[in-house]
Amino acid sequence: MKRGIYGVRARRGGGLPWPPRHGTSKQENSHAEGLLVLILARFAVFVSILFLWSLPAGAQDLKAWLQDLRAEAQARGISAETLDDALNGVALIPRVVKLDRRQPEFTLTFAQYRDRVVPASRIKKGRLKLAENSVLLEEIGAKIGVQPRFIVALWGIETDFGRVTGGFSVIPALVTLAFDGRRSAYFRKELHNALRILNDGHITAKAMVGSWAGAMGQCQFMPSSFLAHAIDYDGDGRRDIWASRPDVFASAANYLAKSGWRADQTWGREVKLQPGFDPTLADLKVRKKISEWQTLGVRRANGDDLPARQLVASIVLPEKGRMSPAYMVYGNYRRTLLWNRSTFFALAVGLLSDGIGAGG
Repeated sequence: MKRGIYGVRARRGGGLPWPPRHGTSKQENSHAEGLLVLILARFAVFVSILFLWSLPAGAQDLKAWLQDLRAEAQARGISAETLDDALNGVALIPRVVKLDRRQPEFTLTFAQYRDRVVPASRIKKGRLKLAENSVLLEEIGAKIGVQPRFIVALWGIETDFGRVTGGFSVIPALVTLAFDGRRSAYFRKELHNALRILNDGHITAKAMVGSWAGAMGQCQFMPSSFLAHAIDYDGDGRRDIWASRPDVFASAANYLAKSGWRADQTWGREVKLQPGFDPTLADLKVRKKISEWQTLGVRRANGDDLPARQLVASIVLPEKGRMSPAYMVYGNYRRTLLWNRSTFFALAVGLLSDGIGAGG
């Protein structure tokens, strides 16, 4: 016999044994009342369990968690004033947890990704931004050692040239992620780094906005990347990657330079593979000189010979199971992967930089 949703056997027709019909005995009424009490008790337990499961572990202890965080931060030299400004009234953001745990509904092909991230409109806008900031970019590029077109390409892909920098207050977002428990150790470190940035006076807690994961400013640095790579290029005493273009450009360039960027090299190029090319050679672990790839039948996308320069390169096939498109990539491509480990992202930066540079 079927059971109802509360574990009570369902009568034929699905009705629960309550209320009693007129004319039933006191014994029957007593039995029915007992069943109702049991049903309500089980329902209360069920709802309580669901409520507890809907909260991160220890959610009732956020106040104690914040007190512990304050003690840690003060031991690291963060002032009480900074902590009050950043943490007083801070609340968890449920949407941040949802975004952290979401699963993509579908996977973009590289062609779809490229069309979204490197459309003709962004290339055109990038050329305008390169021209608009040419003096500053050339100066920074020469001093730090990164070609301006790559700085602009990163700026364009990360935030559409500073237009979209994220709508989350960074401190509450990081508190939520550090408290949530899934990657708490990582985000707790980033939260301490963010508090250091506030304590050093680079930005206020209210103005410190970014992505749901805590990536900040026009170049989308995590707090740890900010502390390691951000530069006060305009000399105002603050490393302002939110509003100062000199600081944004210099900080992005500094990140690449410290990663080993070579200003005398490009990132790579699209190539054409000959029929019979061994697909196992398309791997970043396989490194050969350009002349060796030429011998193996690799050519420029238009069929011409590869450049004569003897750079060490690898072949990348972004579309799984397909031999086209194919790209021959150099050391600077690998440096871009240190910024973002996505193959699609690194290729898009290179392609956008080529499009921007071709307008010069």
